[in-house]
Amino acid sequence: MRRELFAKYDVPVPRYTSYPTVPFWSSDLAGGDWVEDLRGTLGDEATTWALYIHIPYCETLCTYCGCNTVISRDHGNEEKYVGLIHREWASYLERVPRLRERPLRQLHLGGGTPTFLSASSLRVLLEPILGTITVPGGAFDSSIEVDPRRTSVEQLETLRALGFTRVSMGVQDFNPEVQALVNRLQPYELTAALTRQARALGYASINYDLIYGLPRQTAERIERTARLTVDLRPDRIALYSLARVPWIKPAQRLFKDEDLPEGEAKRQLYERARSILMEAGYHEMGMDHFALPHDALAHAAGTGTLHRNFMGYTEFRTQVLLGLGVSAISETPACFHQNEKVLPVYERSVLSGEIPTLRGHRLSAEDRRQRERILAFMTRFEVALDPGEQADARSFLAPLIEDGLVALEGPVLRLTPEGRPFLRNACVFFDHRLRRNAPGTRIFSKAL
Repeated sequence: MRRELFAKYDVPVPRYTSYPTVPFWSSDLAGGDWVEDLRGTLGDEATTWALYIHIPYCETLCTYCGCNTVISRDHGNEEKYVGLIHREWASYLERVPRLRERPLRQLHLGGGTPTFLSASSLRVLLEPILGTITVPGGAFDSSIEVDPRRTSVEQLETLRALGFTRVSMGVQDFNPEVQALVNRLQPYELTAALTRQARALGYASINYDLIYGLPRQTAERIERTARLTVDLRPDRIALYSLARVPWIKPAQRLFKDEDLPEGEAKRQLYERARSILMEAGYHEMGMDHFALPHDALAHAAGTGTLHRNFMGYTEFRTQVLLGLGVSAISETPACFHQNEKVLPVYERSVLSGEIPTLRGHRLSAEDRRQRERILAFMTRFEVALDPGEQADARSFLAPLIEDGLVALEGPVLRLTPEGRPFLRNACVFFDHRLRRNAPGTRIFSKAL
């Protein structure tokens, strides 16, 4: 039966890091319109905000990666790129001065490889920004994505001194053959040593990113990866499905089809790893995420404050997420905004004193409503439906209801425990834009 279900539902659907999803953004939001909305949102004294800074550089290409990256070994780029971030930040402060006043609750550095920047460059990047904003109680939730192959104790020390409390390590898989196939050779001891160093420096939470569905990844290999991970006891684990999008990321065409597990075979990799993590005391939450009971993410899941945005699952929600850097995405309750994705174009725009807008979207009333429902389903696995929606749910979700994957209990739509692997499929019910206008070409990765 499970084999039939995986064959039935392993279809291209969005990951729902936003709603509307990016392909359905109207793209008619000019930089000035975005700034006006940001200014209005921050006009409310109760508004809090989060800051994301994108560092695109990587020294080598990991062939599974779907992120916006710039492959370079030239660290002479560091100073120039830090200067661009500062120019973009100055443009925002000039246009939206309340960014200085409203409390910063979260700060995240992502990439690319943020630790492409030296310890000195990280300090030069962050100190002027932190010196111009309000931090409630002198503390904020702050994290950085690191590549253990490109991260030094000096960098960790610098970040800790700047107030960083969490570090997220890219691991993916501990098997050397799998690592070689995705061009990411990373010995286990390297990850273990960096984990010990981060703990000794007082980082409150350490996350590992793992991926299932990689080439030549077998049940035995992912079991070993999961057991080695458990031995190192990271506080959080993200166990992501390989999002195969070779029409966007040509490097993924280097994988041979016969080397890639699909359908039930791919999902069994997740289930094998999941069982080991659960036996070791990790709590499963949201989609693809696990945390130990003491971690703030587990607490958020238990109290109902778990949130999901472009940075992933977070412990709480802010009204504003501001993204700086090439391709960075921002949001307010009414708007999405993305920076230019091509580095030279981003650079020209920033140096001209402009907000480097690539595209955006102003959410309609329907968009905002459906966005909240998808967020609720992605974090709490249930949503109360209006009377007029219940018949539509019974009709549209009939296959998932018949297969025991979702249940409509009175007005409440719930994802069943058996339905966890099919969360993205169920969320399509709330995606009115996709239901009205399904794309004619494949743009999303498969659900499973």
